[in-house]
Amino acid sequence: MALVEVRELRKQYGSITAVDGVSFDVHEGEVFSLLGPNGAGKSTSIGMLSALIEPTGGEALIGGLSVRGRSAALRRLFGVVPQEIALYEELSAKDNLLFWGRLYGLRGGDLRGRISSILEKVGLADRAGSAIKTLSGGMKRRLNIAAGLLLGPRLVFMDEPTVGIDPQSRRSVLDLILQLKREGTTILYTTHYMAEAEELSDRVGIIDHGKLLAMGTCRELAASVGGDEQLRVALSGREEGERLSQSLRAVPGLSVKSDGAQVTVRAPRVRQLLPRIVEAAAAVRATLRDIEIREPNLETVFLAYTGRELAGQGADVPGGFFGAE
Repeated sequence: MALVEVRELRKQYGSITAVDGVSFDVHEGEVFSLLGPNGAGKSTSIGMLSALIEPTGGEALIGGLSVRGRSAALRRLFGVVPQEIALYEELSAKDNLLFWGRLYGLRGGDLRGRISSILEKVGLADRAGSAIKTLSGGMKRRLNIAAGLLLGPRLVFMDEPTVGIDPQSRRSVLDLILQLKREGTTILYTTHYMAEAEELSDRVGIIDHGKLLAMGTCRELAASVGGDEQLRVALSGREEGERLSQSLRAVPGLSVKSDGAQVTVRAPRVRQLLPRIVEAAAAVRATLRDIEIREPNLETVFLAYTGRELAGQGADVPGGFFGAE
């Protein structure tokens, strides 16, 4: 059953199209990830779905309610975990949650009980009285998630919740998300980390330049691009890369891409062709510096749909509530 229904959602900032006719559903109890580079339109999409940004076109429903209505009933259905830390540094962890809880309309013993339960869930019960400024980046991230869970929402929007934290803290956040998934919480997650999308998601949407290019399970997405293995060869220089790629393009069944001193070969069973590739390199006097074989994964999918790897940093389109993607 679809808890979130998105149809041709669009957002325009002057001449810039941040989100361009995006359509997808999020089913009850699943983790659906929007995977794409910074500036792809992920945060803007979350902003529209959480009724913080007015869409230019299209429609989105949550629990059958339009996000354009911005009703109190709509807002009770979801929690939001923004990319930026939405906490007051001078207040304690508990006081921050008291503030957000009262803002959501919670009061008295119900609010205090909810705060105790949430702090326990995110592993911060022992830091309830600590000022935010004394907490580590990972602790702040977990408390940011706690604020989004206060209402016990059916749906949680999480916008790049692991940005800017160390690997150990990231692992803690991912484990918390997996716990929420096991408990049946529906999560719409945005990330530019492929490993996160692969580990957490029931389904993934590949988004780039505001367009949703592909959608499905990781297995379905890999199958959609042929499920080919990838072999990357690092050579001594650009000229050697050009010579080897030209030689390999004569081999039937190979997809060959040259990027300077690196040649990437895709085929269903590319590892079986390794001896032939080594022979071809020797024939064109190319020195092999490194060889790497990768099985089909989201990186393969992203490269196939966009023609580039998912890498680099950038700013989101101006006007989004959530800040830079």
